[in-house]
Amino acid sequence: MHNHTIATLRKMLDAKEISSVELTQHYLKRIHQYQSSLNAFITICDETAIAQAVEADQRIHQGNAQALTGIPLAQKDIFCTKGIKTSCGSKMLDNFIAPYESTVTEKFLQAGAVMLGKTNMDEFAMGSSNETSFYGAVKNPWDLSTVPGGSSGGSSAAVAAQLAPASTGTDTGGSIRQPAALTGICGIKPTYGAVSRYGMIAFASSLDQAGPMGKTAEDLAIVLNTMAGFDPKDSTSIERPKTDYTAQLNQPLKGLRIGVPKAFFTEQLDSNIAAVIQTALRLYESQGATIHDISLPHNDVATAAYYVIAPAECSSNLSRFDGVRYGYRCANPKNLLDLYQRSRSEGLGMEVKRRIMMGTYALSSNVYEACYLKAQKIRCLIRQDFLDAFETVDVIMGPTSPTTAFKIGERSKDPIAMYLSDMYTIAVNLAGLPGASIPAGFVNNMPVGLQIIGNYFDEARILNVAHQYQQLTDWHLQTPAAFK
Repeated sequence: MHNHTIATLRKMLDAKEISSVELTQHYLKRIHQYQSSLNAFITICDETAIAQAVEADQRIHQGNAQALTGIPLAQKDIFCTKGIKTSCGSKMLDNFIAPYESTVTEKFLQAGAVMLGKTNMDEFAMGSSNETSFYGAVKNPWDLSTVPGGSSGGSSAAVAAQLAPASTGTDTGGSIRQPAALTGICGIKPTYGAVSRYGMIAFASSLDQAGPMGKTAEDLAIVLNTMAGFDPKDSTSIERPKTDYTAQLNQPLKGLRIGVPKAFFTEQLDSNIAAVIQTALRLYESQGATIHDISLPHNDVATAAYYVIAPAECSSNLSRFDGVRYGYRCANPKNLLDLYQRSRSEGLGMEVKRRIMMGTYALSSNVYEACYLKAQKIRCLIRQDFLDAFETVDVIMGPTSPTTAFKIGERSKDPIAMYLSDMYTIAVNLAGLPGASIPAGFVNNMPVGLQIIGNYFDEARILNVAHQYQQLTDWHLQTPAAFK
């Protein structure tokens, strides 16, 4: 059963070939079987999942099923789930039981989806390898000595190892697309404001965006139909007509204008990955698409701007974790200052503390204009670069990551090398655009991701372009030998 897509499982559930309880039990068995080797989950929700599956089967029997009714999913442990631990991968929230549902998880509950558990992640979504989690590193199912990418590495590993047909992730600088690329699955970061951030623990509020991860572009469209939509509880949510992301999947590619940025094919890109991407582009050409060289003049400073803006917002957002109201509190504080200092120093990991310090410095009065204000100006220029490009092309394509998955520990002592893992994804977040990653081949038996970037609220086109590619290739059907 674990080999099937959501689209196929939907048909099987509706035809009564399987029940949601049977399906859920099957996935829970696989999660427990492989958890010790992958470390993909922080919390496994056996009782909750079975109860939700029973209710889903009743809805299916009554003819009230929606697209995700009875479908088991994994949730990144950044979304608040009422009565269930929401840790954000941190010791600081190891004892935090969320008192309410995030809008994203509430939408899944209303749709009748089943939550298998909460997936492991880089602490407070800060990382590109899933090594900063308080609960230990997640392993890549393709090679257990390598990282699955981050921060949504637990979500991507769970799908790649077929422990869940789909999962949720969040993307601040590439944290859906990069792990999707490194584990050989599909993932899409929607336009900023398309999916509610209410109840999603914030890292960088102007950059964070939730999205789905799954086996196919069609499955992403099905899950995004449930996730997306206006939320009055989120001030960054954008009110616009509801979109059916599955409606355009079968549109032909003839006439599609694909922009290929020179900035994505630099000496930092593995030449073997470049060859894989070029092969994918030639396939699009064979289907009637046209390839156009485009310029993104400020892409080379996107990473620098991001690592000023994101830490600045992190510094502000994480000030709430002070040992006073909830979360970790140090033992026997001498006074209020000691409570603050020891609770934060003991409760937060090294990468989180590094980014808080970077952000606090960038916001300080003596460097604010030189650092933070300049980074925001660069952000505006990056956005304009994309808008200029979309006047002549429909989508932009290139590699998702400059390398395949690297060894666990290889970059943990070199923050700059780790930050450059997201060099092709960060600009999309700074501009607030939608972007996806889909499997496009292998280099040395490790997956390579093709990134597809669209204009604002053009997710349906991105998914169409991805789906049509998957009708011609089988890269998305490949699974790690140890988890078949």
